[in-house]
Amino acid sequence: AVLSVVLYHAGISMFSGGYVGVDIFFVISGFLITRIIHSEIEDDKFRLISFYERRIRRLLPAILTVCIASISAGWILLTPDQYSRFGLSVVASSLFVSNIWFWRNTNGYFDQASEFEPFLHTWSLSVEEQFYLFFPVFLLLLRRASIKTKFAILILISFGSLILAQWGLEDQAGATFYLLPTRAWELGIGALLAIAKLSVPKSPRVR
Repeated sequence: AVLSVVLYHAGISMFSGGYVGVDIFFVISGFLITRIIHSEIEDDKFRLISFYERRIRRLLPAILTVCIASISAGWILLTPDQYSRFGLSVVASSLFVSNIWFWRNTNGYFDQASEFEPFLHTWSLSVEEQFYLFFPVFLLLLRRASIKTKFAILILISFGSLILAQWGLEDQAGATFYLLPTRAWELGIGALLAIAKLSVPKSPRVR
């Protein structure tokens, strides 16, 4: 998923649609995190504080390293106006709201000028972290519900998000691309796969 996005940005023509890797990333992310949370809730081992602590420990070292390296390089390479704008995007990225910042302050991900936004790639991480802010609470509220009930509610939410995304493509393309409500259906597909407890096919080829 990540490689296809990298090859798209490298300008390799056969990967002109490589940014679909972001969509795949969201599905995988929704699947993995839901499987962890749901299994811990079922075993009565899930704690919100512990979950958020693990997220912080996983993400903070990497994001701080990128921020420090980029700020240092920007001090040398950017003009004062560029550096000021860049600094705001760094703050937004550190607070996991860079998707909202780039939605409000760029003409879109595919705009030529966006190539000069060093932190543009963090928008997808912000969507993911915003999802993780609400989704564990959602699963906790449904902890006593049956799998069928959880499945049905998730289908409704995911389908609603998909409808909203399709509706927004014409007039609100930027918001549709960057914001959680129109990306939630992709994370929802992964979550549905995680809680469905689908039987594993016996055939290695089918698996």
